[in-house]
Amino acid sequence: MTEQWTLPREHWLNFVDGAWVDGQASPVPVSDPGTDQVIATQACASAEDVDLAVQAAKRCHQQGEFRHMVPVERGRLVQRMGQYLLDNLDEIAQVLCLDAGKPYWEAKLEVESAARYFEYYGNQAETMEGRSIPLGGQYYDFTVYEPYGVTAHIIPWNYPLEMTARSVSAALATGNTCVVKTPELDPLSVGYIARAAEHVGLPAGALNILCGYGKEAGAALSAHPDINQLVFTGSVPTGIAIAEAAARNVVPCVLELGGKSAALVFDDANIDALVEDVRWGIFFNAGQVCSAMSRLIVHESVYDQVVTRVADMASRLTVGEGRRFSEFGPNMGAMISRQQRDKAEAMCTRAEDQGARIAAGGQRLEQAGYFLAPTVVAEVTPDMEIARDEVFGPVVAVLKFSTEEEAIALANGTDYGLVGGVYSADVNRAMRVARDLRAGQIFVNEWYAGGVETPFGGYGKSGYGREKGREALLNYVQTKNIGIAIKQ
Repeated sequence: MTEQWTLPREHWLNFVDGAWVDGQASPVPVSDPGTDQVIATQACASAEDVDLAVQAAKRCHQQGEFRHMVPVERGRLVQRMGQYLLDNLDEIAQVLCLDAGKPYWEAKLEVESAARYFEYYGNQAETMEGRSIPLGGQYYDFTVYEPYGVTAHIIPWNYPLEMTARSVSAALATGNTCVVKTPELDPLSVGYIARAAEHVGLPAGALNILCGYGKEAGAALSAHPDINQLVFTGSVPTGIAIAEAAARNVVPCVLELGGKSAALVFDDANIDALVEDVRWGIFFNAGQVCSAMSRLIVHESVYDQVVTRVADMASRLTVGEGRRFSEFGPNMGAMISRQQRDKAEAMCTRAEDQGARIAAGGQRLEQAGYFLAPTVVAEVTPDMEIARDEVFGPVVAVLKFSTEEEAIALANGTDYGLVGGVYSADVNRAMRVARDLRAGQIFVNEWYAGGVETPFGGYGKSGYGREKGREALLNYVQTKNIGIAIKQ
């Protein structure tokens, strides 16, 4: 029996300059993807609201209270924001489950991951050290890292809480102030990061969180002349538009624009481990993951075995409303919207029309909510749409190869280059393939190996800049050099 939950409020507000405020645009209705029922309304920001938030962030930065704070003290504030999320884990996970359609256990993992970012970057606030440069006895010369100022964060809907935490924690730890535009499809959980900031006593204006539509609030934020740095995760066309708007103000960006990531499966791979990894790699979060294992490129000698095993696993997954699944298990939640579900289903249909074979799934489930059956598409050839374009749903395309060189060429044969994987017992082969794969992160014998500590970002149309790991901090600082002449 599905547990009944009640949201803590019917109408959710934006957070600007340390206060909870309504938006000047019409409220956004928020639906539960698992039931297709409206569960709340969210205040919606206009371009004028965005300007108020940017001005609050700019004033906070210029006043200097936050950027001049002793780094360890600023880091402790950031860490305590993560602790606030953990202290309210059950409530936040319930909201996220309803808001985004995730299984409850997946929502809990996202809250824990969001908290981990605040812990990780809070711990590093006091470690951003410059260096001295030897210029001879007549000079002292050194560098310091300084925050950019106002950072803008445009958040995707697939991991609204975690993606906000990922960039905001690094920005705050380095002394920047932030303006966040949440996704209109599932904005509710992000409000808890504002509550965390309020709880720990972050200065007014240091963190501003608004919901708004991309064409108005997102466009206003990315083109605003008073932002100094921008972070965006989303589609390639939107990323290009945002980068063009930021470029007009000469504002640097970090862009994470998705992928068509491939796992290369050789004849000596551990198939049992692979099948479990496919479960995580493409059916976690209903496949709505930028770094999802969306392609399996399999050696011809084990191809049929892999297709059969993966299709059987996919067919055994239970798909339903997120509240049904309180514990980790073979289950999957809804896709975020009817539009996303229909797009994924249409791509499966076109793949079949082009000669591919649907080994599992391939169609929507006839029930309330936005559900697509876990899907395995076999006999895929590299010229097919399903082999080249991102589905962003629970759909894995399986291709066949004969030689190592062919496998690498297939993996590199898209415009994307976010992550890749190698499954082989031969360490020399694994290292050769990892060397030659065109992607920003490579997993060997375990998809999603790594964590908050490991840098993440793409090649090609997967974007540029790095998030996660210590490298991410460099996105939020600029280097100042100070040279001092010593006079006799």
